[in-house]
Amino acid sequence: MWSDVAARPLTKAGPLQAILAVIADGRTVREVATDWGVCRRTMHRWLADYEAEGLEGLSDRSHRPAFCPHQMPATVEVMVLEMRRSHPY
Repeated sequence: MWSDVAARPLTKAGPLQAILAVIADGRTVREVATDWGVCRRTMHRWLADYEAEGLEGLSDRSHRPAFCPHQMPATVEVMVLEMRRSHPY
C-alpha cells in the first residue's frame, strides 16, 4: 500500500537512481516506483526518456504547448492592439 511505505525524497538525481535500480539492480518497476513514491507510469516514462536520450532525457522540460491552433496571426494581433490603444473604452 502507498500509505505503508515512506517514499524517498525526490531530488535531481532521483530519477537516475531509480532508473539504475531497475536496470543495474534488476528490480521491478513496481517496487522501485513504490520506493520512490512515484507511479509506475512515471517510472516507465523515465526509463523511456533515459533509453532514448541518455541523461539529457531526464532534464526538466517545458510544459508549454508547441503551438496554439487558434492563435491569431501576429499582423492581426498588432492591428487589434493599435485599435485598442487608439480607441480606449
